[in-house]
Amino acid sequence: MANESSAPDSGNVVWHHATVTRERREAMNRHRSAILWFTGLSGAGKSTLAHAVEEHLYRIGCRTFVLDGDNVRHGLCGDLGFSAEDRVENIRRVGEVAKLFMEAGVVVLTAFISPFREDRNKVRAMVQPGEFIEIYCQCPIDVCERRDTKGLYKKARMGEITQFTGISSAYEPPGAPELVLNTAEMDLQDCVQKVMQVLLKNGSL
Repeated sequence: MANESSAPDSGNVVWHHATVTRERREAMNRHRSAILWFTGLSGAGKSTLAHAVEEHLYRIGCRTFVLDGDNVRHGLCGDLGFSAEDRVENIRRVGEVAKLFMEAGVVVLTAFISPFREDRNKVRAMVQPGEFIEIYCQCPIDVCERRDTKGLYKKARMGEITQFTGISSAYEPPGAPELVLNTAEMDLQDCVQKVMQVLLKNGSL
């Protein structure tokens, strides 16, 4: 597992302050940057909702980017497995990347199971209050299993996949998320509108 300290090992590494600041980028974009953190079980609708929200934001002129769990594991986190330690490191890296996107003035949307409450809270602590918006895609596991086009739950129940969240590995629901969406019952566009209301309320838009 990577060193948990945020300080670099070398004393020769110093932070370079750019002249084009986040504030200037936000002014040009005409909206504030933020992290929309979608969390929930596999099959809860995180990626579907994140991309639907991004589509809506894009259409109204916002600069956005989605960090998707599967996509990130093709590159940035391609060296990580699914042990508890690797899951922690996966979310740490994603949090650092999301913070960089915020500095670029972007609304970054992340779609990760991110099963451990402590890891999500560490990402929240990386930014200022109000900039990390935790969205819990709440969905019963039986509904997630019915939606499972990849057959992952079936493999997990057969023991072919170990450390699978909801089956052989725990998922810790958020304690106080900014938004809870019952994705088993709510229409996708209704979910999008709920997210937009949160963004408007906290002044991101």
